[in-house]
Amino acid sequence: MGYQDVPFEKGSTFLVTGGAGFIGSNLVEALLERGFQVRCLDNFSTGSRDNIAPFLSNPLFTLLKYDIRNLEECMKACEGVDYVLHQAAWGSVPRSIEMPLFYEEVNIKGTLNMLEAARQNKVKKFVYASSSSVYGDEPTLPKTEGREGRLLSPYALTKHVNEQYAALYTKLYGLPTIGLRYFNVFGRRQDPNGAYAAVIPKFVSLLLKDQAPTINGDGEQSRDFTYIDNVLEANFKACLAPEEASGQAFNIAYGGREKLEDIYHKIAKLLGKEHIKPHYGPDRKGDIKHSNADITKARTLLGYEPEWDFERGLIAAISYYKGLMK
Repeated sequence: MGYQDVPFEKGSTFLVTGGAGFIGSNLVEALLERGFQVRCLDNFSTGSRDNIAPFLSNPLFTLLKYDIRNLEECMKACEGVDYVLHQAAWGSVPRSIEMPLFYEEVNIKGTLNMLEAARQNKVKKFVYASSSSVYGDEPTLPKTEGREGRLLSPYALTKHVNEQYAALYTKLYGLPTIGLRYFNVFGRRQDPNGAYAAVIPKFVSLLLKDQAPTINGDGEQSRDFTYIDNVLEANFKACLAPEEASGQAFNIAYGGREKLEDIYHKIAKLLGKEHIKPHYGPDRKGDIKHSNADITKARTLLGYEPEWDFERGLIAAISYYKGLMK
């Protein structure tokens, strides 16, 4: 069962925070396609108006230009909402090292505001974005929930704290919460530009312009790259997960492992740009060397069965970026 078949009640209302971002806008689109009422909360600090432009004329879509740092706005946004899909946050490990106070304010205080607003408005399920960065320096592969190491960045710390607060809101107040530890999500609408752009869109966009990308480190570091449609499935199935899943966090990935250097050569081959050789730069501060997820817990408690492997997702992503260049 893919994300299109998750059996929500007719007339359900969803709030997607960070709904103008990469993951958020894909969630919004998928829910609108199924005929649900969708509210998008975004202050456009990192989200893009282009991502939600196609939805503005849809009568089922409501745009709330709110900020999760404002509790009153969070309260308004949650009125009459069945499910909250909380994606709003500032990402990027290196940027968090430069701006720790800001990350505290947005990612921790903002998430706490959303939890409180969801509790007071008696939301059915609060599903939120966590991150594989919470595993820190724990070297064991695959990464398994409950076996975490020392955190390596303020970003990772904010996601860890989010998980702790969500677990408390389930235990103390009975708010059903589920955390999704995303592993290197990629796909349509992921921004290829900027200093903190993710590696796949950056490689593709530069190669399409006949420019050589830079690989940080020796290229031997590996990641569990996860196509966007797998993440949509996880969010929707989390909404309807059994009570025993509440208060917990789950790895959301495909369960594979790809080296950055190998990814570069796959992309270059698919684009016919094998003659362009990459540059190599220093390791990124706060990055972990290897990442690979055990998704057994998500399979068991959420019914998560990712349909998109890395190769299929990569071909779809390349097709999307090629379309942008036309």
